[in-house]
Amino acid sequence: MMSARKRDSGVVSLRRGVLLIFVLGTIGLGTELLLLDHFEEWRQQVPLVLLALGLILLAARMFYRGAIILRLFRWTMLAFVLGGIVGLWFHLSSNMEFELEMHPTLSGLDLLFKALSGAMPALAPGALVQLGLIGFLYTYYHPALNREQTKEN
Repeated sequence: MMSARKRDSGVVSLRRGVLLIFVLGTIGLGTELLLLDHFEEWRQQVPLVLLALGLILLAARMFYRGAIILRLFRWTMLAFVLGGIVGLWFHLSSNMEFELEMHPTLSGLDLLFKALSGAMPALAPGALVQLGLIGFLYTYYHPALNREQTKEN
């Protein structure tokens, strides 16, 4: 049977690994968006702002260990997920609009499949959704949040 100390050590290592995946993914996605000039209009700047905010909150977490930073991080992760879903819609609808200009008779599944493989990578904003879910995973049963809840009870 595994001791509590060994189990807790494993959970800490897992949480650090999830955090590393989040940080590398955030830096990678942010770099890619910058290289693609994904900031021409305000809607394109939203994911860059979210990615920066996520990293800023993690940097703040290094200096302030209270639960408030984790709560703000969770809200930011919700914004990642929602922003990614909205981005999926923007990419897909832009591709549909372009395909309809090129082929006005397209409709239904033909239009959808053309739009999914269109000029804008329709599913690329899903990376923001994934990072948001990874960020939520980092905070799942986080000890700082649990300490705050046990103080309230």
